[in-house]
Amino acid sequence: MKPLLEAISRLRILVVGDAILDHYIFGDANRISPEAPVPVVDVERDSWTAGGSANVAINLTALGAKAELIGLIGRDSAGQQTQSILKERGVDFDTRFISDNAPTILKTRVVVRNQQLCRIDREGSPSRYRLELEKHRDAIAAKVRAANAVIVSDYAKGLLTEELVAFIKAEAHAAGIFIACDPKPKRKLDFSGFDLITPNRSESLLMAQLDLHSHDAFPAEAICRGIHQRFSPKLLIVTLGPDGMLISREGRMIKQLPTFAREVYDVSGAGDTAVATLTAALATGASDEEAAHFANTASGVVVGKFGTATATPAEILAYHQGH
Repeated sequence: MKPLLEAISRLRILVVGDAILDHYIFGDANRISPEAPVPVVDVERDSWTAGGSANVAINLTALGAKAELIGLIGRDSAGQQTQSILKERGVDFDTRFISDNAPTILKTRVVVRNQQLCRIDREGSPSRYRLELEKHRDAIAAKVRAANAVIVSDYAKGLLTEELVAFIKAEAHAAGIFIACDPKPKRKLDFSGFDLITPNRSESLLMAQLDLHSHDAFPAEAICRGIHQRFSPKLLIVTLGPDGMLISREGRMIKQLPTFAREVYDVSGAGDTAVATLTAALATGASDEEAAHFANTASGVVVGKFGTATATPAEILAYHQGH
């Protein structure tokens, strides 16, 4: 695994998608409000991290790769906080993608004794997050062609449109660059033409147009066939949470790897880690199974942490040796 990590450190990967700022309020609650039957939270500390596509990019730099993010953030305090986090974590961000018309997407989670009490979302309508492709066409093309791989990270917030995704795929294919997608199938975008797609369990059912309630168990083979018939990805890897990962090519189920997680503490951002590590490994020329094994190990590290998190080479190597 060490040679793989060394090869990843020589990569440059472009991430395109919905950038989010994650805000955590940690505290304790020992009394009920006299104003309403709700707990009163005494705040102990605040924590800020980048989520969505920004977390994918941070996962890549944590591995040692170079990463650049194309995502839209607002010209506001949350946007400044996001830029600061990206800079601190070594992610390149072009300030041409700062918007005067849309607020930075902000998710605030109130956490009491390691349990999430509630989440407060601040965001505009999806139409406000669309990139003007004509305005940024040349810049986006140059960034795609400068990368060893591209990840399209969809959080269904509006940045990714049919036109933008088609343009990025065309540029990547023309330059022979590996391109992956972590999809949100409820958006009904065209997910065909990718070298890798990484839906989770529920997303894979939607993509295959299957109803889980009509099956006694997870219909792995039917999902592999259904997604291949509709989207023909070169490689399909379904992330199954506590059940590991499913590997499929040409509509055939190749293997299901069991999870390497010793303890699942928080699955927030686990999909970001999966697509980042899979893409990085495959971009070095690793085999499907080697890449999935690597991603499974990194995911085992991440779900043992609270909140959106990353796995460093040292953590991955230590975790790998433990198995």
